[in-house]
Amino acid sequence: MSKVRNDVYIEPEAEGSQAVNACRKVVGLVPAPEMSAEMAEQVIDQLPELLVNYVDDRLSWEVQLIVDPLIGAAEASTDIIGSILEYKRDRQWDYAVCITDLPIYMHGRFVIAETSTVHGVAMVSLPAFGITAIRHRLSEAILQLINELHHGSSEEDRARQEQRTQQSDKVHESLRGKGARKLLGRHLYEKLFPIRRIALPGEGEFFDVRFIAESRINGNLRILAGMVRANRPWTIFPAFKSVIAVAFATGAYGLVFPTLWQLSANYGRPRLVLLMGVAMAAMIAWIIIAHTLWESIKNARSPRLVRLYNTVTVLTLSAGVIFYYVILLGLFCFTVLVFIPANMLEAQLGHAASLFDYTSLAWLATSVATIAGALGAGLEDEETVRNATYGYRQRRRNQEANRR
Repeated sequence: MSKVRNDVYIEPEAEGSQAVNACRKVVGLVPAPEMSAEMAEQVIDQLPELLVNYVDDRLSWEVQLIVDPLIGAAEASTDIIGSILEYKRDRQWDYAVCITDLPIYMHGRFVIAETSTVHGVAMVSLPAFGITAIRHRLSEAILQLINELHHGSSEEDRARQEQRTQQSDKVHESLRGKGARKLLGRHLYEKLFPIRRIALPGEGEFFDVRFIAESRINGNLRILAGMVRANRPWTIFPAFKSVIAVAFATGAYGLVFPTLWQLSANYGRPRLVLLMGVAMAAMIAWIIIAHTLWESIKNARSPRLVRLYNTVTVLTLSAGVIFYYVILLGLFCFTVLVFIPANMLEAQLGHAASLFDYTSLAWLATSVATIAGALGAGLEDEETVRNATYGYRQRRRNQEANRR
């Protein structure tokens, strides 16, 4: 089940296998399936050259990739460490970086990354990168973490490495002179919501350096946005093609009768907005109830994480339902403009039909059809709904919760 990939690396000019090994460092990436693995595969080709330029140009670097489903099933970062150390030992890696989609919460803050210089291991929490530029952030974070592991964590080591990268013309400007004091380069989001590096005491801590979101607001925003993206809400639309067909058929049938025409003429914008909100909320609630997507806090190992995952479920479905509503609205706008003659609409309304009258009619039909679509979504296959709503980690969590 594991997948291994060896990247092409620069062969050092040395005689004998011992000399070659001395001039070569092997970095292992162990991501969880789906989004974490996809991001790791996108950055792996560039890493060897970046490691030469940024970490140590006296060595050649090789990067290996292993996708491990267990990384995406663990509930806590401590459950992952044993697997990473085993891979590191068996594959004879110099350094190992775990890329997990697990939200890590420690001492009131969300953790973005951790390193253990003693064990040569680092961990990255991908949801903590937020929703944009994830591939770029992951590449920068891996460089910084390997830099941390390779050069050490002392202030002298950091200052020396900062001076070296500051003078290098091969290091990108956003990373130049950063050392490992900061996890990511100079970006607007990191300037507004900085990441703090913490040196941990040795007692009882596996990791010796931790990068955290500076504020609770920053951490919550990053985690929620990152977890919603990992759930890929845009995949709901292809999975709900039959629901959209039922909803559109229901709304189109309603357009045959003049009742909707008269209602749309008498409804103001506030009432139409309210009806839209009620329709979307009803669809979200019915999908959650019909397919048991809500996790119970009772008997949970971490009530805070359960609340977090439930919030992510609502946000994921909200994003998907908004996209679904926009598609339906576009279909109904086209339908009323093409199939409803202006003179018939004017006869019912008692005044000249404007573009707003047509838009209001399509808007009302969309809200009515969305309520009908919610009933259709409740009849969808449960596995289809979960695959469309959840990423890998949340599907595993939901299965475990149902078993319990």
